[in-house]
Amino acid sequence: MRKLRVLTLVAEGLEPPATVVGLSDDELAAAAWKTEYDVVVTLEDLGHRVHTIGVHSDLATIRTAIEEFRPHIAFNLLEEFGGLAIFDQHVVNYLELTRLPYTGCNPRGLMIARDKALSKKLLTYHRIPVPAFAVFRVGRRVRRPRNLHFPLFVKSAVEDASLGISRASLVHDNESLEKRVAFVHEHVRTDAIAEEFIDGRELYVGMTGNHRLEVFPIWELVFENLDDGTPLIATGHAKWNPKFQRKWGVTSRAAEGLPDGLVRRIYQRCRRIYRILGLSGYARIDFRLAADGSLFFLEANPNPALAYGEDFSESAETKGVAYDQLIQRIVNLGMRWDPTRRAR
Repeated sequence: MRKLRVLTLVAEGLEPPATVVGLSDDELAAAAWKTEYDVVVTLEDLGHRVHTIGVHSDLATIRTAIEEFRPHIAFNLLEEFGGLAIFDQHVVNYLELTRLPYTGCNPRGLMIARDKALSKKLLTYHRIPVPAFAVFRVGRRVRRPRNLHFPLFVKSAVEDASLGISRASLVHDNESLEKRVAFVHEHVRTDAIAEEFIDGRELYVGMTGNHRLEVFPIWELVFENLDDGTPLIATGHAKWNPKFQRKWGVTSRAAEGLPDGLVRRIYQRCRRIYRILGLSGYARIDFRLAADGSLFFLEANPNPALAYGEDFSESAETKGVAYDQLIQRIVNLGMRWDPTRRAR
């Protein structure tokens, strides 16, 4: 295996510490920089020379690092630029302009997947079922289309990682809809999307690849202590708060009891979605499976969380891809990605 100079791009303030000695398991699990730490340590263990920089709103930071470190590849762990999630694609555009290979998704795929309404419109055109939805722009009155039926689930139209999502995101009348849209506008500072709530199992499917794709085992978010009839909602606490997870028995694990035919259909649909949205590198596709077997696309997550023990890396390991192999595979895919290939 070729040893590389890897420039790791992380959000300013998320530069990982040199050691985690002294931290409890809960402290480490809840650390904002856990993904960054796991990736950097693994790259170093693989024998690569790693230089990590924190990036906020100045591309000169990246340019200087490229000139001085002369990396073979950038390992991109940025999810925003200048505090805005919708600007993450521009950093990747810049890397392409400098001709520096990078890990993860290309800028067009990032842009399309980031916009939840746009991705759903594209997939609807290709006859892939999505929940009925409407977008409510910042500064405009909330007017629910007549064909959009309650209950509705309200969230940011562009943010991910369950930002702004809570039990109050599920609304049952126009008054609650207006209040929750206002909450997204004021606190998340983005447009809001409201989609018809699909009551059922929440499934995640990890994938890697540029043109040849590999799909990992289907993963499921489970609340073991949830009362019967209580809707399953993937809040921020459910995803990131260890104490909340223990209280409600929140875990993600390999989905059980899915018929072979359904598993094949999910895998086929994931490959179609990945290609329709123009994704590359690695991604996670999220679905809701209704009680009657209907499968609905929720959203695509290019460059999902890569921490050791997260659902993406866990599903890969279930298929026999160890964490260090996964990180190396992502590097290899980045080295092989040709941004000009689509243009030819």
